Amino acid sequence: MVLNTCTVTASADAQARDAIRKLHALNPGIRLIVTGCYAQRAPEELTALPGVAWVVGNSHKPEIPELIGVLSPNTATSHPSNFVPAATLLPAERKPAGEPAKVLTGNIFEQGTLLSSLVFGGEGNHTRPTLKIQDGCDSRCSFCVIPFVRGRSRSLPPDTVIREIQSLSDSGYREIVLSGINLGTYGRDLSPRVEFASLLGRILDETAVERLRISSIEPLDVTRDLVELFASTDRLAGHFHMPLQSGSNHILAAMHRWYRAEHYARRVELIRERLPHAAIGADVIAGFPGETDVDHAATVALIESLPFTYLHVFSYSQRPGTKAASFPNQVSSAVIKRRARELRALA
Repeated sequence: MVLNTCTVTASADAQARDAIRKLHALNPGIRLIVTGCYAQRAPEELTALPGVAWVVGNSHKPEIPELIGVLSPNTATSHPSNFVPAATLLPAERKPAGEPAKVLTGNIFEQGTLLSSLVFGGEGNHTRPTLKIQDGCDSRCSFCVIPFVRGRSRSLPPDTVIREIQSLSDSGYREIVLSGINLGTYGRDLSPRVEFASLLGRILDETAVERLRISSIEPLDVTRDLVELFASTDRLAGHFHMPLQSGSNHILAAMHRWYRAEHYARRVELIRERLPHAAIGADVIAGFPGETDVDHAATVALIESLPFTYLHVFSYSQRPGTKAASFPNQVSSAVIKRRARELRALA
């Protein structure tokens, strides 16, 4: 089995470890290839877990098909009589003695500049396939580990995007989602450079897709031209998810977010002026290091003042290697939980 992992929060790490233990309990003969962001960041934490045969970082993810061919079937689990029910097993916290797990990771920043086409969903009950057109991030928000496990920003060539979308449309999918780690930076790494709004225009002109939706986009990338493009057609879903993170300028500066509360508010107002019925969502972090009651109150006040449709609330989580992990004045877990509850209640 191939298990893809996230590492954006400590909770995501814990969920990955728990999934590995549960899979091994269900089938003690399982051979797991663990990949994704957690595998890139801390492979040694995953090699110790039971059932893990390979830990493959994002840097080498394209090599997984070859590894599957190398991993021969385990004859001990080929007969139903050898299956051990999970209820009869003790919790497995560490890998048993035997062949150690192998690690295949490398410097994510040495990865090539080309991005392979990748479509998520579009099968079973998924009615909106997601086309990944951008990966990586060149920003360095002080709380975020993702740039270190995804590498620099890379974009799918526009001709490839057009071809993939037309293929999905021809297959009967009526709505397609464009996704990326930092979607608004699409095309800045290409030569010649391509603007994200220009790509959207090409998709509308050159494909038959009925509706196009975009995933999360940074507030400073929501320009007047982009909003005008959305307002000009019903084929672009009126939905903007813009990470806010905090309503306190003091905290935004410490986060290395390159906007302030008033800039963010203006983007929301711009969307509402031209698209009065658009859905507007935001991410917000509770309990960033140094966040005071005054800072938290500023976040609450800003959210109350803006016409949000929904919020995604995250409790701050220390991520190894990020600047914020070493900041003084870490907020206690009790205070973080209380502030997160208040923000969710507000949502």
